[in-house]
Amino acid sequence: KVYNQFVDELSQQVAALKIGNGFDEDTQQGPLINETAVKKVEHHVSDAQLKGSEALVGGARVAEATGSFYQPSVLVNIKDNMIMNNEETFGPVAAITKFNEEDEAVTISNATQYGLIGYFYSQDVSQICRVTESLECGMIGSNESILSTEVAPFGGIKQSGLGREGSKYGLDEYLNIKYLCLGNLN
Repeated sequence: KVYNQFVDELSQQVAALKIGNGFDEDTQQGPLINETAVKKVEHHVSDAQLKGSEALVGGARVAEATGSFYQPSVLVNIKDNMIMNNEETFGPVAAITKFNEEDEAVTISNATQYGLIGYFYSQDVSQICRVTESLECGMIGSNESILSTEVAPFGGIKQSGLGREGSKYGLDEYLNIKYLCLGNLN
């Protein structure tokens, strides 16, 4: 019940996104950084579809646009053998995997060598704390999809990077910590 409602509502929201020039005030989805990025997203989506995934929204390049635009997409039936489940796609694709229990969701999420950002939705504060503690990623959005801000540390774990940029923790990469134990002064 929750899965179908979530997928339906997400699909409606994604389908309504306005694609266009990132400098236009009403644009909600701009282009990818370059043609290579578009080809990577196309490859990931194509692989998923060949292996049984279905694009409920999008799933292709924006045909009428010039440049590196890819349709905001919702894909369902994502399986662990699909490239997008094992590599960082970095494109406008919501890859949905159905699960039954919280532990199963965490296991699926952590079964990758990457760990930049994780997202999940819950109204249960105890569950939010449990899942946040269990997820192996550097940043987590619970009930929120926009995480980046200059005052928050940005960075991942595993193969998604070491260290942080932004916030006071971004300075740690440039500092050396020194310990001094001083004793027996007379």
